[in-house]
Amino acid sequence: MSALMPTYARLPVTFTRGEGTYLFDTEGRRYLDGIAGIAVNGLGHAHPAIVAAIRQQADNLVHTSNLYGIAAQEQLAARLAEVSGMDTCFFGNSGAEANEAAIKLARLHGHNRGVEKPAIIVLEGAFHGRTLATLSATGNRKIQAGFEPLVSGFVRAPRNDVEAIRQIAANNPDVVAFMAEPVQGEGGVHELSADYLQAVRQICDQQGWLMMLDEVQTGNGRTGDWFAYQGMGFVPDVVTTAKGLGNGFPIGACLARSAAADVFGPGHHGSTYGGNPFVCNMALTVIETLEKEALLSNAKRMGALIRKLVAEKTAGTDSLVEIRGKGLMLGFQLDRDCPGLVTDALHKGLLVNVTCGNTVRLLPPLVISEAEATELAEGVADLILSTCATAPQTSR
Repeated sequence: MSALMPTYARLPVTFTRGEGTYLFDTEGRRYLDGIAGIAVNGLGHAHPAIVAAIRQQADNLVHTSNLYGIAAQEQLAARLAEVSGMDTCFFGNSGAEANEAAIKLARLHGHNRGVEKPAIIVLEGAFHGRTLATLSATGNRKIQAGFEPLVSGFVRAPRNDVEAIRQIAANNPDVVAFMAEPVQGEGGVHELSADYLQAVRQICDQQGWLMMLDEVQTGNGRTGDWFAYQGMGFVPDVVTTAKGLGNGFPIGACLARSAAADVFGPGHHGSTYGGNPFVCNMALTVIETLEKEALLSNAKRMGALIRKLVAEKTAGTDSLVEIRGKGLMLGFQLDRDCPGLVTDALHKGLLVNVTCGNTVRLLPPLVISEAEATELAEGVADLILSTCATAPQTSR
């Protein structure tokens, strides 16, 4: 019997090493990684720049705590402000912690305005984390079940429905913020439209709400820009990110601008490990490498290639309902559930993910080459065709 709590239904494989976009198991078998540690390993595995940074920083300093100044933390905050358009940054250890910080920031913002019970608008199908507050903000009843009572103060709305936001604004004076993923990952790779988000930005301005975007999965080049909102004609007040920022090392960041940048003061929030010298130097290396190797543009090109190849190879079937996503955050929705597809992919040497029961999700490393993208696309297309030839169609 394992000493681990059974919180994961793990696949029957253990990896011992990685190289670029590939992982190798205990038997030496190679797998093309189409999930990148759930959008974490943007630079792939064992990237030389990360390996060198690990060695150098381990020789110098790993942790001191936030009781003292941390030069790398200051440098990283400045770089993130530069690429995001934000002003200030708080560092934690995960996306959930970054979102917790944003929720606390919004509530304090509300209290500072005299709102006794501040509320935050969140969306159906959202995923913001598994801590109690972020779980409560998440729009998935299945993962909330059994953890009641949930944290109050969240008002739920359907995605891409501006009128619903207007109705909430007219009827709920306690709302102080709007929080959403620009592309819902766990919710099925559903993108919020630019028109919708621009309209929400206007409503937030009119109401004095904070507009907060959860870019934990979409940030750090995943969608082909530093952040998914860039190029959409607006700027949010708060942005959270994590995952790809550390390329495997635990770091999360809550970024804020303008009035939101000054909400927190000493004692309002904190983290023992957050933003330590080691992880901040890893994140600085990630940002430098993303720029040096032009990986944001590569994400756009390779994402477009994968979409094109999968669409072409599955053109003869109606079972592929829709291809969604931006850059290298892709979802392929089938007309049926595909519970065995992930295991079938594993047997073929591919690592993929299925979310919402019927959507194949791809989040490969941003360093993926054209040949590797072609291999991944053709493999996924074959899996879709074989699954739809055998699995019964489901109605939704």
